[in-house]
Amino acid sequence: MVRDVASDKFIALFGPEFDHGKPFDLNRLRATLKGLGSARLNPPPVIHVAGTNGKGSTIAFMRAIAEAAGLRVHAFTKPHLFRLRERFVIAGETASDDALIDAATRVHAVAPNLTQFDAQVVAALLLFSETPSDVALLETGMGGRDDSTNVIDSPAASVITPIGLDHQDALGATLTEIAAHKAGIMKLGAPCFVARQAPEATIVIEAQAARVGAPLLRCGVEWDAFASQGRMVVQTETRVLDLPLPALSGAHQIENAGLACATLLHWRDLENAAYTAGVSGARWPARLEPLTRGKLSEAVRAGGGEVWVDVGHNAHAAEALALSLIAMQRQRSAPTIVVLGMRERKDAPAFVAGIVGATTLMIGVPLTGEHVQAERIAAVAHDLGAASAHAPSLEAAMQCAAQFPAPRILICGSFLLVAEALALENA
Repeated sequence: MVRDVASDKFIALFGPEFDHGKPFDLNRLRATLKGLGSARLNPPPVIHVAGTNGKGSTIAFMRAIAEAAGLRVHAFTKPHLFRLRERFVIAGETASDDALIDAATRVHAVAPNLTQFDAQVVAALLLFSETPSDVALLETGMGGRDDSTNVIDSPAASVITPIGLDHQDALGATLTEIAAHKAGIMKLGAPCFVARQAPEATIVIEAQAARVGAPLLRCGVEWDAFASQGRMVVQTETRVLDLPLPALSGAHQIENAGLACATLLHWRDLENAAYTAGVSGARWPARLEPLTRGKLSEAVRAGGGEVWVDVGHNAHAAEALALSLIAMQRQRSAPTIVVLGMRERKDAPAFVAGIVGATTLMIGVPLTGEHVQAERIAAVAHDLGAASAHAPSLEAAMQCAAQFPAPRILICGSFLLVAEALALENA
């Protein structure tokens, strides 16, 4: 595996990204920006994106549409699959290790006590400010109100993707509490585009919008996106787009693509051709992505089966994946095997409960480092009435799944597991 020198530098300067023991502190971050010279830290118009699921996909669609229109785009997303620099896109190109190391060094000289994620955000704003661009797409790390990215005081727009239960230890145990964090990115005068939400989340979002004076544009109210006759329609109060279905798989991507379109329709007057090209051409790795040419999937494909990967790791994502698996089953009936590995801090029982109804067999596998035991995943699935097993490794699980006739296999539950799958596929 290629050494991640930029990540090594951030760890050396600021410590590990998780378990840093330092409290979230936006005032500390603002002081850092001032120390670096706030007057010259002047990024292009920022579209700030929060939510539980779909943030990265929505940004991928916005980026693809804007670039198809000839615009220069910056983006900061998280997490990454293989290397830290994947998080930083500067004028359409992934940042180099050298650029990140230089930015990290400059940030450390001003504020050595930042958390690593704080430092990443400041580094992104530095790079955004030093390269001309038309728009910057900024994804929250966790939550919104207290998130390090929430130092943008006047975004061009805010976006809230679907909200579900995740990071309950930090954001709260209920959708109401979690939505309060996500809604914290809204700012005075900046329009906020909102995906469909559960009623309790909608109440919180609408109240916060009224409190801060943010115009609210809600899916199903001020705009909508839906499939129609093999196409996707996006409709606002002033414009209708008839588009191809999204390039990214899964019915949930229609709403993500629609959210991206609605936001850009309001922000800038772009030609219809840009929306067509962007929606049909967007790429975002490991979001219900098929493995079609590599070693890990070879035996399954040779027997007429399919292998898919997805980084979804919470109950809301599991439910979306279940719907996708059911839709696939309508197209081709096949044994459906879910190979699942999860971090200890994630809610494995909730994930299993969300997807188990769409599976023939669930196989629990271990992750490198902290993880939910494979045996525990199998036990949860068994208790819910599903066939289950556990395997000592991903490769062993694939060998087991390949014994089924032309199976459909989904590897999911963690960025770590999917990264391992992609590495094995491309070895």
